[in-house]
Amino acid sequence: MLTHQERQDEPTWLAIIRLLRWDKPAGRLILMIPALWAVFLAGRGMPPAPLVGVIILGTLATSAAGCVINDLWDRDIDPQVERTRSRPLASRALSVRTGAVVAIVAMGCAGILALYLNPLSFWLCVAAIPAIVFYPTAKRVFPVPQLVLSIAWGFAVLISWSAAIAHLEPATWILWGAVILWTLGFDTVYAMSDREDDQRIGINSSAIFFGKYAAEAVGIFFIGTIGLLAWLGAIMQLHWGFWLALAIATIGWIWHYSRLRQSDLPKPVYGEIFRQNVWIGTILLAGMIVGFLW
Repeated sequence: MLTHQERQDEPTWLAIIRLLRWDKPAGRLILMIPALWAVFLAGRGMPPAPLVGVIILGTLATSAAGCVINDLWDRDIDPQVERTRSRPLASRALSVRTGAVVAIVAMGCAGILALYLNPLSFWLCVAAIPAIVFYPTAKRVFPVPQLVLSIAWGFAVLISWSAAIAHLEPATWILWGAVILWTLGFDTVYAMSDREDDQRIGINSSAIFFGKYAAEAVGIFFIGTIGLLAWLGAIMQLHWGFWLALAIATIGWIWHYSRLRQSDLPKPVYGEIFRQNVWIGTILLAGMIVGFLW
């Protein structure tokens, strides 16, 4: 965490990097992964390389915009939360005007990239905007705001799948459901580190909603994810690589659940579990690609 003097001495460009969360790639990658799942599955393991590039850049731009919008909404709340008080807008390292400009630029970049996509994918991008913008408000008015975030994450599947083949399939919705449940799982874990601060300042989260059963809820979300991914693998006739990856992911999620059930878990562990889900998602992506090719 930066000291007051360090914030004063920090170059503006570095503060903007932190505002975009580009210094913490896990959060960017964990949005990119479902989008890549979708584009590689829809493309049967070999989508066009330019499209993959657009999807990667689009998720980076969209997640950046979402982070800045979130921080603009929460600039007076974040200073009261241990994990977020050093964020550039919360610490006043950047002005609200600068944050707004960065958000507009990020959304503009995402919009330009969306123009590359087919009409269905483009309008799905438009449909995703309310979920992205509403999430910070949901934390104030909705008991499980992580569900709103999960729906926003789910749009990455719909957009990327339709971008590859210009329509949606039954398998698309199975993957969409898996991503919704996976996101509910890992983001509930993420929220568990902030429970005390969120309760004190009156912010909602799934970790607070499920209370002492939060670990069990995460376990159920992960079980649902496994089931839907297995269904997806079966109907798409994916080969051994996918099933090996799913087995590894299952072991990882069981391990996470066992850790979450421990009492007095140190706060950094929640962040570790969140970041480990990036690796799990990457392993699954590799399995999906191999599952088509061999």
